[in-house]
Amino acid sequence: MQKRVQLKVVLFISFMLVFNFVIQAQKTYKFETIAGDPLKARIYTLDNGLKVYMTVYKDAPRIQANIAVKVGSKNDPKETTGLAHYFEHMMFKGTPEYGTSDWTKEEPMITAIENLFEKYRVEKDVNKRNELYHLIDSISYEASKIAIPNEYNKLMKAIGSQGTNAGTSNDYTVYVENIPSNQLENWAIIQADRFTHPVLRLFHTELETVYEEKNMSLTNDGRKANEAMMSALYPHHPYGTQTTLGEAEHLKNPSMKNIREFFAKYYVPNNMAVVMSGDFNPDEAILYIDKYLGKLKRGNPQPLVFTPETPIVAPIVKEVVGLEAENIRIAWRFGGANSQDAIMIDMITKMLSNGKAGLIDVNIQQKQKTLDAGAFPYQLSDYSSIVMSGSPKTGQSLDDVKKLLLQQIDSLKKGCFSNTLLQSTINNLKLRELKRYESNSSRVEAMSSSFLNGKPWSKTVNYINDLSKVTKKELIDFANKYLKNNYVIVYKHQGKPEEVAKVSKPAITPIFINRNGESDFLKKIKSNPVQEIKPVFLDYKKDLTIQKIGNTNIYYKSNIENNTFSLYYYFKMGSNNDLMMDLAVSYLDYLGTSKHTLAEINREFYKLACNFNVSTNEDEMYVSVSGLSENMEKALILVEELLSDAKPDQNALDNMVTDILKSRNDVKANQQRNFSALVDYATYGPKSPGKHLLSETELKAIKAEDLVQKIKGLTKYTHEILYYGDMTIANLSAILSKYHKLPVMFIPYSNPVKFTPLETNEEKVFFAQYDSKQSYLQTISKGGIYNEKLIPDVSLYNAYFGGSMNAIVFQELREKRSLAYTARSAYNSPSDIDKYYINTGFIATQNDKVIDALKAYNDLFNNMPESENAFTLAKDAIISKINTERITKMSIIWNYLNAQKFGQTYDIRKDIYNKTATMTLNDVKAFNANYIKNKTKTYVVLGRESEMKFDELGKFGNVKKLSQEDIFGY
Repeated sequence: MQKRVQLKVVLFISFMLVFNFVIQAQKTYKFETIAGDPLKARIYTLDNGLKVYMTVYKDAPRIQANIAVKVGSKNDPKETTGLAHYFEHMMFKGTPEYGTSDWTKEEPMITAIENLFEKYRVEKDVNKRNELYHLIDSISYEASKIAIPNEYNKLMKAIGSQGTNAGTSNDYTVYVENIPSNQLENWAIIQADRFTHPVLRLFHTELETVYEEKNMSLTNDGRKANEAMMSALYPHHPYGTQTTLGEAEHLKNPSMKNIREFFAKYYVPNNMAVVMSGDFNPDEAILYIDKYLGKLKRGNPQPLVFTPETPIVAPIVKEVVGLEAENIRIAWRFGGANSQDAIMIDMITKMLSNGKAGLIDVNIQQKQKTLDAGAFPYQLSDYSSIVMSGSPKTGQSLDDVKKLLLQQIDSLKKGCFSNTLLQSTINNLKLRELKRYESNSSRVEAMSSSFLNGKPWSKTVNYINDLSKVTKKELIDFANKYLKNNYVIVYKHQGKPEEVAKVSKPAITPIFINRNGESDFLKKIKSNPVQEIKPVFLDYKKDLTIQKIGNTNIYYKSNIENNTFSLYYYFKMGSNNDLMMDLAVSYLDYLGTSKHTLAEINREFYKLACNFNVSTNEDEMYVSVSGLSENMEKALILVEELLSDAKPDQNALDNMVTDILKSRNDVKANQQRNFSALVDYATYGPKSPGKHLLSETELKAIKAEDLVQKIKGLTKYTHEILYYGDMTIANLSAILSKYHKLPVMFIPYSNPVKFTPLETNEEKVFFAQYDSKQSYLQTISKGGIYNEKLIPDVSLYNAYFGGSMNAIVFQELREKRSLAYTARSAYNSPSDIDKYYINTGFIATQNDKVIDALKAYNDLFNNMPESENAFTLAKDAIISKINTERITKMSIIWNYLNAQKFGQTYDIRKDIYNKTATMTLNDVKAFNANYIKNKTKTYVVLGRESEMKFDELGKFGNVKKLSQEDIFGY
């Protein structure tokens, strides 16, 4: 009898489940579409208020799936600024369902930690604060034994997601994923749980990471200048009164209680949107989203109430001092992104600066009157601004730059631009939109921006059309009415800044890393059946066309998506072959021809909605032209005219040389550029690639005519032609034969200068001074020459050890020990068949933790932690990536050329895919033992010399202190 009752219950439950699915499947979902929408987007509003934006783009069996929330740093409580950003970090820490091995045991510990932090944040007595923090630390360590760190990221890896990330700005927070098309339901299950009950676990170690991010910002001159500008533009609005990273004092005194209240207030479905683009069926997708995310409970988020800013009636001057090169910015305040002002300021900034034909481009950039200058719209939800910026030449003051920039505003007010410029701008915006919408991430970005700024999608769809209605007179009237002496100006001076106290970091115990733990939630997600997606490998004989033209090849791929094209002349030579040619193609930016001035050429390219560029690296050079297909022939005629008829201008060359020397001096003030130069020196020795430059004496001796002859001889060198567009190959060949005259015999390339990494056969430390609160560190160990058989092994080792937030390096150095915001490691593959592997480990950490960081890296390299679960995730991620990756469009040609470089006749991903499927953790261990473990290293340290413990550094190897002249070569 009991069995019959149980059977009836089972049948009833089964019936109800089926009945529920049928009811749900029969539910009608209304959606909004906009006539003329190139994306054919659908916009749903679920019963709980959740907005869902969808557009289908089947470039690959993947979906860009973001969740956008209308809350940012402007919504931070005044007493706990930085909260929105910090909470974004905590959204990766899990829920009661995942991220824990036993929520019932963990929950009271987290509650205790929260209560202690509430006492800690109001306590003034230093000793009592230390006691409280010690107690927080001890409970946190015990809680970490129960926690499963990074399980959200493990979930994402398990379903094959890529690009897992999030970002917080003034107005919004966006959570980013790119998932396989067959994992949409699993993604929805995970996100529904994530946005229902996030748990603030591993709180104090993540706080350490936020401290480090804040410390990084303290020496970022661009951020400091921007914050000064915002504070002056918006003195009564949170845009200006608080920053996204928050006040140091607030970060020292966090409130988990405030964070929970913040989540409850703003993270509600009627304040959120799911934004998707990719390969999926919208009718099926909306069922999953409603089934899971439709259960989120509607809230009552209140819009920010703020005091409107009073008009600026006179220039407001701000001064910022920092180590990096001097610059200036000038800004005017306007209405928000959804106001009528947005259209006008967008058009005005294009009249000022569009890269080719704007007033700044023609009157300043092309005439080389400053080192750099430009203008752009800075659009936010509540307010926006027009920002002009500029960097001075040698001997030029910031006020000189200011004068030049304001002269362009005067020219704008006088109407010193043509009606043609307006139509050309519209053509270029249409081109930009065509190219943007070839990307799922760009489609999602457009829809997210519409939602977050409260802008109807119809307004976004019709935006270019609305811009096209703006007349020259309207722009002139607007500029005369609003662009007066009502601006903010920020002078960014170069010099030693005032010492800002870094956010002090209390001593913490490294947390326990439960590397092999796995929640039932993760196990369930991994076991959920999904339809298989099989890989598609390139067949070079079928996927592109190679055709002879004269004595070279055309590599051709048809564009069946839109009417745009990309055409390249591809040279297998670069700066290592010819430094003079490298300089010559840069010089081309400032030259006209016997038929057209420089301004006329740029204006014509802009009118045609086509772009022309010549770019070089150490080994290659590209002459490229791209844009609207209908104008390709006219653009090609211009390109060929420039290459064959460029007219020398000694004054332009002298100016360019002066600017090159100024730029070289400026980069010596930049932390990242110092580090790159130091790493270069440590890797290659005194004769490093970065120091392969024309000297000041050589530069000043060059004649304009010599460089022009270089330009005119460029196409006589061996080169191939690459094309992606909607023209047939027959028509392409005919046009090229008409305009691109090939020599009977190509000139061979000059022999390149070769740079070989130094042998790392003894432990060495290279140190260079940079006055910062944070040191940049890198370990370097030279490996063997390129070996095709190692490709799968390198791929899997990097994924396991240093390639993601699930990798060993991130977990150990950031999650466990809180040593850094950024830490990464890779066994770097050679860029050519005759080059070498190099193993590196990078970390940016505060100066007093340099020794700890280097020791930690050595420990990881020599005693690599082993985890079957982490290995399986890394392995599955590689297989999933290849399963769902589709190499299309121009990328097919680039992939083929790269294969040719390494002597490969087929898609090498086949080898990675097949071998990875058979590999085990023992293979990774063997790779570590053979190529990583106990290998001698070179250590690189860039930091503040007065805070370095050189006696401790000396234990890693002989310390050599290098000057800037040593590492830069000048």
